[in-house]
This record gives sequence, structure tokens and C-alpha cells, in this order.
Amino acid sequence: MSGAGNSLGFRADTLAIHAGQEPDPISGAVMTPIVLASTFAQDGPAVMRGPYDYSRAGNPTRTALEQCLAALEGATHGIAFGSGCAAMTAVLMTLKSGDHVLVGDDVYGGTFRIFDKVMKQFGLDATFMDMSDPAKVREAIRPNTRMIWVETPSNPMLKVFDIAALAEVAKKARLTLVVDNTFATPMLQRPLDLGATAVVHSTTKYLNGHSDVVGGAALTSDKELAEKLHFLQKAVGGVPSPFDCYMVLRGLKTLGVRIRQHVQSAKVLVDLLSRHKQVARVFYPGLESHPGHAIAARQMKGFGGMISFDLRVGDKGTAPSAAFLKALRVFTCAESLGGVESLAELPAIMTHASLTPEARQAAGIGDGLIRLSVGLEDIEDLEEDLDRGFRAAEAAL
Repeated sequence: MSGAGNSLGFRADTLAIHAGQEPDPISGAVMTPIVLASTFAQDGPAVMRGPYDYSRAGNPTRTALEQCLAALEGATHGIAFGSGCAAMTAVLMTLKSGDHVLVGDDVYGGTFRIFDKVMKQFGLDATFMDMSDPAKVREAIRPNTRMIWVETPSNPMLKVFDIAALAEVAKKARLTLVVDNTFATPMLQRPLDLGATAVVHSTTKYLNGHSDVVGGAALTSDKELAEKLHFLQKAVGGVPSPFDCYMVLRGLKTLGVRIRQHVQSAKVLVDLLSRHKQVARVFYPGLESHPGHAIAARQMKGFGGMISFDLRVGDKGTAPSAAFLKALRVFTCAESLGGVESLAELPAIMTHASLTPEARQAAGIGDGLIRLSVGLEDIEDLEEDLDRGFRAAEAAL
């Protein structure tokens, strides 16, 4: 089970528990040890005793995590980082000044910030566009375009894009296709199987699942890209600690059962929201009315645990978002997602505050848009909590 890939043919739930995690050869420990050493003994000057010399370059606990994540995504290479943003930045650092990237117009605010505030000053050009029509993506390619970057489902509007179609566009133009798979996880979607070049994750979210770790990863079967990422991992040093790697490994063991419950509870809440008089619109790929529903049904095994919805505005033209969020007792008003606890947030002034007002308006991120991360609490408690929020919102109108 220690290989990065899934050569033995095990299924996802088994890989999450065993891939990259053989019993410790010295002690026989079933759980992966936390190797906190910063340096490793050598048999002489530059004579390696084993595969490790310094923990920035490699660490046994990190290797176990990287192999497990790679196996889950069907990749041959896994490269772990200290955060999702660090993983994204490393992937973009494989490009050079003057290169151009096509980016989905609905991406995490931190992703937008990396492109618009960080990489731009180093000469990396980005065009944000709707990826729904692969033909328009093809038309947007420039001579200096090197990469297509997409989230699906996207954050926070839950847009769904055809990975296989975008992969075909990328292949014909000899571009790298990177898919942020944080919302879906490999339990629901495997972009590499659909032709993507690389997958990135914020392991902070569903993969860890307990809101107690910050981490990221890039997974690929492209040897050249993997070599560049390993170099950047070592040279730039944005690596996760062995303890954080252990915590993500621990969370991964329950990923399958957690995701199934997230999806099941989300379905119930989507039905509630779709029928509620104070909800103007629900954004969820599982709804047949969702523009990307057919694609999601084809490329995903489930529609996920993330829901966004628009509160109806009052006579004064404002949405009672603050009143709704403050009244919640089970949902916690907080950023992030994918934990066992349910979270609710207002993207316009929280996760996507780095976007300009114009960009938020164009993306549909208004003051009444609420994003929910559906946790693992009792579904009746979650339903009652939303009702509590709606009563408070109605009173505030």
C-alpha cells in the first residue's frame, strides 16, 4: 500500500486509511509516526544513509501524506505545502514573467488575491472568465497562454465546469490544466482521470475535516511538473510541519464517511432552502435547475456539502444578512469550510473581500449571498437553526 498510485486497485475508502501508511518498520506502530527531526544522520559528507537529509527537503511523515493524497487523486506524485495558498503559489511559480493564465471568474478570494496582488507584480498575466463554454475558453487563448486554472464546483457560486472538455482544449493548445478540487475532494471527483494536468487542494478543508490544521497540496502525474514543484517545495520552503501532516492523515481516514454525510445533509437543507419564502435563489449542483447539473451528474459521484443562497431583499433594497447570521446557534459564523461543524458566512465581506466591488457584482456575490458549509450535526438541529436565522432576518426587514 505504500506506493503513491493505486496499482493494487484498492478503492477510495481503503486508500484513505492505508495508502502510504505501512506499519512502522522499527516499532511496528500501525499509525504513522510523527517524525519531528529537522535533520537526519548521514554516513559521511554527502553520503545519504536514507532518503532524508533535512526536513525542508523531505520528511517521513510528510511522505506518507503525499503518497496517500496522490493515491486518492490517482496521481503518481504528491507535493504537500504549508497551506492551500502556498500550493497554488508554487504551481504558478513554475511559470515565468510574461506568461498568461486563463482563470475561472468565480474562484476563492485568496486565489484571486494571489493572481491579482502577488503574481501580477512578477509579470504573470491573468484573465478571469466564465469557463462554462469551452469554445470561448479556446478563443481566449493567447500566444503566451500557458495554463488554465479552474475551480469546480467553484467558490462561492458553486459553478460547475466540464473538466474533460477543458482538458481537451488544454491538450490541443499544449497548456497545463489545473483544477482546484477542494470543494469536491477525490471522493466525489478525480480531475486527473478526466484529463487535468494537476490538482490542488487546501487540505485545511475536507481532507483534514476538523478545522485544526492549515495545509495544502498539489497532485500530478506529469513528471516534469512534479520535479519543478519538488524543487520549489525545497527551495522556497513553504512546507507543512510533520505534526500537521499527521493531523491531515488522521482526518483522511474518515474522509469517505464524512463526505457521504455532508452530501446527505446538504440535500435535505437544499430542499428546505428551495421552498423557503425568504430565499431568492439557491446555488447547488444537485438541483436540476442548476446550469451545471448535467455536467456535475456526469463527472461527480455526489454534489457536495457546500450550499450558497441569496436572501430576499426588503423594501429598502437591503438583505438582512447580518441578522440571519447572528441568530444562528448551530452554524458558526466563520470563514473556511469542510469541517465536522457547520459554518455560515457572508462572502462579500469575508472570504471574497479581496475582490473589487465590481468583480463581486459581476460574479453575483451580493450582500445577501450566504455560503453554508454543512457539517455533521443532527439534521433536525440544522433545519431548526436555519429557521431561527430566517425568523431573525424577517424581523429585521
